[in-house]
Amino acid sequence: MIPIATPDEMAAIDEAAPEPVEELIERAGGALARTALNMLRGSYGRRVTVLAGKGNNGADGRAAARRLRRRGVRVAVVDAADGPEMLPAAHLAIDAAYGTGLRRPYSPPSPPPALGRPDRIAPILAADIPSGVDGLTGEIHGRAWSADHTVTFGALKPGLILHPGAQRCGQVTVASIGLDVAAARAHLVTAEDVSNWLPARPAESHKWHTATWVIAGSPGMTGAARLAASAALRGGSGYVRLSTPGLDAAHLLSGPAAPIEAVGCPLPAKHWGTAAVGAEDISRFKSMLVGPGLGRRPDTVQAVRDLVAKSPLPLVIDGDGLAALGTDAPNLLAHRSSPTVLTPHDGEYRVLTGAAPPSDRFAAARSLADATGAIVLLKGPTTVVANAAGTAMAIANGDARLATAGTGDVLAGLICGLLSAGAAPMNAAAAAAWLHGEAGNTRPSGAMAASDLLIALPEVWSSIDNRPPASALPTAWEPAAAPTAAP
Repeated sequence: MIPIATPDEMAAIDEAAPEPVEELIERAGGALARTALNMLRGSYGRRVTVLAGKGNNGADGRAAARRLRRRGVRVAVVDAADGPEMLPAAHLAIDAAYGTGLRRPYSPPSPPPALGRPDRIAPILAADIPSGVDGLTGEIHGRAWSADHTVTFGALKPGLILHPGAQRCGQVTVASIGLDVAAARAHLVTAEDVSNWLPARPAESHKWHTATWVIAGSPGMTGAARLAASAALRGGSGYVRLSTPGLDAAHLLSGPAAPIEAVGCPLPAKHWGTAAVGAEDISRFKSMLVGPGLGRRPDTVQAVRDLVAKSPLPLVIDGDGLAALGTDAPNLLAHRSSPTVLTPHDGEYRVLTGAAPPSDRFAAARSLADATGAIVLLKGPTTVVANAAGTAMAIANGDARLATAGTGDVLAGLICGLLSAGAAPMNAAAAAAWLHGEAGNTRPSGAMAASDLLIALPEVWSSIDNRPPASALPTAWEPAAAPTAAP
């Protein structure tokens, strides 16, 4: 995973570095200069305009300017605090005005025109973060340039991956300049991480080893139940029991959209939470999902609360299940002994806490996780997963194609499937969000339905899961080499 550090955390990391700040600035300038030369595709005859502030960010830009001049680039350094309104035309502009600590509005001059193409602006390279983008929240203070490429130092900053700031950063490169970021409490999830988290089925597995129970839907709202159950199957569940309170199994599983592999199990229209927890075979299940499409009748709310309080299974709570908890969620979840995953979008977050999530979305997810003891998956353009200990993961995969009815039901079912297959709860939530986004990426950018994700998920899973099958035996075996002594 790629570490993410807040501006305050990064300041402490800088302060703790054994090297003097001048050495760190030279390393940062070197990283900027190397990226600039790649963007310029050469050096001699090229012109670069550097917009440099008075702090360390500006010092990074000036260090890059010195290196570029030594390579034959003609560089104009412009003072960000007292520069002209019109910047000289260039083949490239470097934004080194202000870094992640900027809190006041800043509006730079208009970007310089591209040399030889006055109808276009020059490509822009940002140092650490585009000036004016809040390093903690991604908010825009003033009028930030939109960079084509951003080189950030040591670790990602939240503002680089949270919106709207993420839209101003272009391609982001993390340059290692010798800083120790091992203590970072947040990380960006990558495809390699997800591949490592995908549970493999052992050779002796059978369907009950990975069984899950989906309780979702209501009369007239069975689509959510079907999407969630199908996603659980795609997520690794070998057996899915599907129940919609008040609906008999034959009605639930009829129709062309029904997952034919799911096993219908009727639950009464009322007091179904107690009935489900009291099922004789509940111990055979490895996870449970409650909430999608259940509705919000008072008897449904009480049934959800009864189930949440008494279920011994790892539990994913989504949609109307979250509404049933409301602001009582901390009390209702306090005594649960098995893991709980909450999956709110911003509106559901307000229902659970009484307030909209703050602009610091990492803090928002951590706060709810701390209050409830649950793992919180806060949905958004960048999804944040956090636990009560303050560990957080960001998933920046996927785009607005997912903004359509039913995709949340697919995500909830996918988390439940991964849980049933043995993934650690926080990894299950983060991996499901990444797979969900990647499945959306494979679909056309126009009309997409949530059920399209179900078609794409096996392909996406296969593309990142390169492990041999569990039954494959090595052709030869040698004992592992003894560990060498630390130097």
